[in-house]
Amino acid sequence: MTEAWEASVEAKIQDAVQRGEFDDLPGMGKPIPGRGAPYDEAWWIKSFLEREALPSDLLLPTSLQLRRRIEQVPDEVRDLPTEQSVRDFVGQLNAQIVAWLRFPDDGPRVAVRPVNTEDVVRRWRAERARPEPTTTVTEAAAVLPPARRPRRSWWWPWRRRG
Repeated sequence: MTEAWEASVEAKIQDAVQRGEFDDLPGMGKPIPGRGAPYDEAWWIKSFLEREALPSDLLLPTSLQLRRRIEQVPDEVRDLPTEQSVRDFVGQLNAQIVAWLRFPDDGPRVAVRPVNTEDVVRRWRAERARPEPTTTVTEAAAVLPPARRPRRSWWWPWRRRG
């Protein structure tokens, strides 16, 4: 039975070749990527991430993904237009953190705590209140005196200054 099935498949492949259905396939005449490289068990995951232009952070466990998002909060809220949008963003992140704390996955046990909304809003306001610098770096270097290193006492280097 399997021989008959294999024969019919081979016949269909030969018919397709004669009709020219395999003539203009992408990658035709090019070397197979990774042909001389050592075998990698996760080759298909890496190729999928590269092909779909996805970040490699998706492979991290949930706890590490949350830690990374917490570290990136100041950069992510910097361009938000209103205080309410900052609070909403932090609220959504905290909801994800609390959900993970209730039902952690099998990944590494990393300390993850909810983000303090008031601290994030305070920093966001401070960055908004800070005026934009109007001088360029070269102009500022020309105006400011050269930086001096503070003098250190060589006489009592082991003694702590209070």
